Amino acid sequence: MNSFRLSVALATATATLGLAFGAAAQTPTAPATPSVQGLPKVVGAPRHPRLIPSMFVLNARGAKLQDKKLILEGVAPSVIVFADRPVRAAGHAMLPHVLEEWTLNAPNSFAKDPPNATVSVLNKAKASVVDAVVTLKSPKLEGDKLTFDVEVLEGDLAGGDGGVSVFMDLVNLPVPRHSSHRAAWYAGSATAR
Repeated sequence: MNSFRLSVALATATATLGLAFGAAAQTPTAPATPSVQGLPKVVGAPRHPRLIPSMFVLNARGAKLQDKKLILEGVAPSVIVFADRPVRAAGHAMLPHVLEEWTLNAPNSFAKDPPNATVSVLNKAKASVVDAVVTLKSPKLEGDKLTFDVEVLEGDLAGGDGGVSVFMDLVNLPVPRHSSHRAAWYAGSATAR
């Protein structure tokens, strides 16, 4: 089992065990001692974790587009993961685990169907942002430098000399892929409102 899937499995198991432990702690196994009002006190209701579609955000100190490559300098070691509406939840995944999604042996691999992303870079002098929409292919991580082969769909990063956020689109993946792999970080999180 590769480390990304192992991390997802461990996160799901931890959340599930945490809920089970909490339920056991809240639900007496012996006859309940009556509370002041005469009824046992139960806090909350145990629930099984739900798996939900999620998206990734990578952050870095700088970025440039050059020779059909996106080069991220000073990339953060963790990736923000956030849930799609209507769930309000967020978490983190380690960058190397996310990059495993581009391996050919991953189900519905990004190598076979690469994600689109919007790259937003701050222009310090103008206090503005420059953007490019790209398709991310073949990532290579060397220290804190992450390079993707890209197809630029629109935009340019000219003038961008500040912080960077890369918002990865997962909409092109089938729903079972979203549910079974992306959303495990949200097990036991807030539910839809």
